[in-house]
Amino acid sequence: MIVIAGLARSVGRRLAVTNDSRRTGARETFMKFFSVGLVLCVAAAVAAPLAQQKYGVTVVLDKKADLATFKSYSWGNSQPAATKSADDQIVAAIDKELKALGMTKVTSGPGDVQVAYTAVRRTDVDPKAAPTASGGQPQYAVGTLSVILTNPTSKERILELRLDKPIDTDASQAEATLNAAVAELFTRYPTKKK
Repeated sequence: MIVIAGLARSVGRRLAVTNDSRRTGARETFMKFFSVGLVLCVAAAVAAPLAQQKYGVTVVLDKKADLATFKSYSWGNSQPAATKSADDQIVAAIDKELKALGMTKVTSGPGDVQVAYTAVRRTDVDPKAAPTASGGQPQYAVGTLSVILTNPTSKERILELRLDKPIDTDASQAEATLNAAVAELFTRYPTKKK
């Protein structure tokens, strides 16, 4: 009787182990398919906006603001370009455009508006293009430059001019590229005569 009970326990353990390993195998298979499906969904969600990426200037304006009344500006904190020379070039180009609008730069104390800029470089992929010789999708550098005018007291955003555009990454063309980008931004300044 003891031998039969021991044998039954041994067989029961083996069956339990076999059932557990089948469940574990099924669970692992399910998790693999679930993980692959999740990755594909995320990839599709990321690729869709890239495929529909729009380039050009975007203007966000506080409708209550009267830009024509602003006669002076001061610089606030910016998210500067990656290099000091690019930062200096962007600041000089923005100063030139604001001066052309009739605004004067104030070096001490606040102006009528506070100016800042952000510059970011990213790489976009064209998922609709034919694959390159290496088998990947074509990639290209894109620059994003935003000029932001805020109320110096309340820090509320008055105007944002944003440019997203494929850029020439040749260092010898940097100054021309930056000047052209800032000039393109200010063609959409709301009070500028066309």
